[in-house]
Amino acid sequence: MYKKLLAALFAAALAVTACTACGDKTKKNGGFAGDGSSPSDASAQADSGSAGGENNADAASAEIEEPAAAESGDAFLMITDSAWYAQFFGNSEKKNEDLLCWGAQTAHISGNGDYTVSVNAGSRGTQKTITGDPNGSYQCSGLGFAAVKVEDGTKLFPNMSIEIKEIRVDGSPIVLSAKNYTSSDDNVEMRANVYNDFVSRFPEDAHNAGGQLTGEFGEYSSKIVDPASFEKWQKVEVDFTVSGIGDAE
Repeated sequence: MYKKLLAALFAAALAVTACTACGDKTKKNGGFAGDGSSPSDASAQADSGSAGGENNADAASAEIEEPAAAESGDAFLMITDSAWYAQFFGNSEKKNEDLLCWGAQTAHISGNGDYTVSVNAGSRGTQKTITGDPNGSYQCSGLGFAAVKVEDGTKLFPNMSIEIKEIRVDGSPIVLSAKNYTSSDDNVEMRANVYNDFVSRFPEDAHNAGGQLTGEFGEYSSKIVDPASFEKWQKVEVDFTVSGIGDAE
């Protein structure tokens, strides 16, 4: 009987040893028993995934447009939505502050001829700034102000005239309800109003390609578009012709 008891105790000891060995193997595999992986493998995968995420983030950042600004002699579309929230004023000293500076198109005036300026709220930079997602779908609402403006235009081209030919909202031409005129802005810039609700008659230096304009608005106006055409929008493009300046640098 004593021999049978010793045999039983010996068998139990072997079973405990076998179970302990199994438990140690699972622990060494970091809980990934049966998949052949190890903590170092998992760490490598995590690091790889993290690196991929950083690379993706860098790639996304690389696709964000450079903020635009108007330098001396550049024309641009000065515009704001009805809430004066999304806007582009072309200020080179604060070129990343306007929500519409990303994707904006300026045009350097190099002589008489045809030019196009635009803004695009659908740009990745604007969408990322407003929504946090460069692929967002934010749209501007309404129109508070708009004009084609030439930085230092009055000083550089005192006799220039700007004639707006066509305006497109999200690719579709809109009806122009009047003709625009050209005038100086603070005797420094030159501009052609597209929608300016703050004036009701011609300023003293208002003119077109044919000469000076005076009196009340009629055929010519500071508001040449209907704000209803800008109910919801992302991209606005303006084609215009410059005359009266000859060649420029």
